[in-house]
Amino acid sequence: MEMKIATVQFAPVLGNIEATIAKLGSLLEEADEADLVVLPELANSGYAFSSREEAWSLSERVEESHFLSFLTEECRKHQFAIATGFNGRYGDKLFNSAVLLDADGVIGTYRKAHLFLNEKDIFEPGDTGFPVFLLGEVRVGMLICFDWVFPEAWRIMGLKGADIICHPSNLVLPGLAQRTVPAHAVTNRYFVALANRIGQEKELTFTGNSLICGVKGEILAEADATTEQVLMTTIDPLQARDKSLTKRNNWLQDRRPELYRNEGLTD
Repeated sequence: MEMKIATVQFAPVLGNIEATIAKLGSLLEEADEADLVVLPELANSGYAFSSREEAWSLSERVEESHFLSFLTEECRKHQFAIATGFNGRYGDKLFNSAVLLDADGVIGTYRKAHLFLNEKDIFEPGDTGFPVFLLGEVRVGMLICFDWVFPEAWRIMGLKGADIICHPSNLVLPGLAQRTVPAHAVTNRYFVALANRIGQEKELTFTGNSLICGVKGEILAEADATTEQVLMTTIDPLQARDKSLTKRNNWLQDRRPELYRNEGLTD
């Protein structure tokens, strides 16, 4: 089963959704042949908010989002699906979110579980758990940026049968996630598409180097640190369902969960 997966590395414009959409229009043209496209974290708003009030003013409701409406139209035009970072307003709460959508609209939403630095002053901690969504026959999970640190999140989605993890990111710690994410891919034997952003906002410099990893942790495509860039590669997502390592070893069947419990630990 062949599937073309793409990541779009670019710099959303803080507080200017129309400028961001204008940038994305031409970049998504480059991704025309893809089946699934991954965009960076908080792609509809930018990242370096001066306050929760500013973040709130730049947020959108999923059901009323100008940005998601634009992306849905792009999905219809190009016949692909998109996973995007999203500054989302839900009632009176604000979540750093990721949204999976296609030509028919929103398929599912994930809310970032692990908040980084000043995000703790702006967003609520995610409350969705770690869902896996069906995109046709393919099982897609989503994580966001700082979630890269926590192997539990990656393993949960592996146990739920994810074939691909989409990882919208605004990484600012050079090289760390880009070294670690391939290890999550191989230890769970699934594909990962990390879409990082570039550029600067206020005191933050984003590190680029978006990448797409195979089930052996191999780098199938990698961007540079500073350029707006579309990566694309062809994968067989069903490879993620073969968890055999040797004729006597299997990634899932050899687990010993009875030994992994937090016995004797405080959390």
